[in-house]
Amino acid sequence: MATLAESAGDLQAQIDEIEALSSIYGDEWCVIDEASRIFCIKISGDINTSKWTICLQIILPHDYPSAAPPIYQLNGAWLRGPERVELSNSLEEIYVQNAGECILYLWVERIREFLLEKSQSCDSEGPEARNWTEEEDGEAEEEEEAAAGDLSGGCALRLVMEQFCLETSEDEELPPIKHGEAITDRRSTFQPHLAPVVTPRQVKMVLDKLYENKKIASATHNIYAYRIFCEDKHTFLQDCEDDGETAAGGRLLHLLQILDVRNVMVVVSRWYGGILLGPDRFKHICNCARNILVQEGYTESADESSKAGGKNKKQKSKKAK
Repeated sequence: MATLAESAGDLQAQIDEIEALSSIYGDEWCVIDEASRIFCIKISGDINTSKWTICLQIILPHDYPSAAPPIYQLNGAWLRGPERVELSNSLEEIYVQNAGECILYLWVERIREFLLEKSQSCDSEGPEARNWTEEEDGEAEEEEEAAAGDLSGGCALRLVMEQFCLETSEDEELPPIKHGEAITDRRSTFQPHLAPVVTPRQVKMVLDKLYENKKIASATHNIYAYRIFCEDKHTFLQDCEDDGETAAGGRLLHLLQILDVRNVMVVVSRWYGGILLGPDRFKHICNCARNILVQEGYTESADESSKAGGKNKKQKSKKAK
């Protein structure tokens, strides 16, 4: 347990670091909630274009930097599974190499370097490297604005909840992962995956395991959502990820909320076939998720639900007579 002197030292180190970052990055550095030590910064790889950007959201625990790393989240519509894992691993490596020291500046500059490499790589590969934007550009401009609005309002609360429920054991086991039946429409394929999860650490373990599968890692999008019930707090820890399929993660999470499932994570992999599907893509994502939830016993099927409803209505009508 941290001593009073250590706590005071950590707080002063945080104050000094935040002042330095504010001075270095100016308006790019944003204070979301100073009392809760929640901050974010929008990072670009090239000042001439805003295409390759990442929003780094941070919570500073009370024992950072002496004993704990910052709690962070990376947000970028284009930032997909393998690239997200690569960048996260590099940030965690920086923390390990500089344990006990302030590392936010190193993190920001590593992300900026990553974005610059991404920008240069795509420029050298030509127009084909930018094909991932076709569907979003053609179909989802309004959804992008809506998603951006949801993110700005909910990210801080979501991060606080994650910190709130993060008291987990280091020796947690990887939950069993189930794979559902794929749906194919106009050369696009959607496949769901499901795992029971009770901690944020297990969510990361499931994602890491899925990305070990080359086919899943190569999917155009790996959309996911999860809901964990924190019994001692009587609240839900829940989050979602679009992975480039704008607004899809929020719709998937909304489905889990409607079905009132808990302690479960659903990932839907989509391999884009070159033909725009419009709103049908969201229908397939939600149908995939619902099917695997029914398959694994988290909710009843629509047919069973309607039958049960019909029986109840019939019994009530008999009583009325």
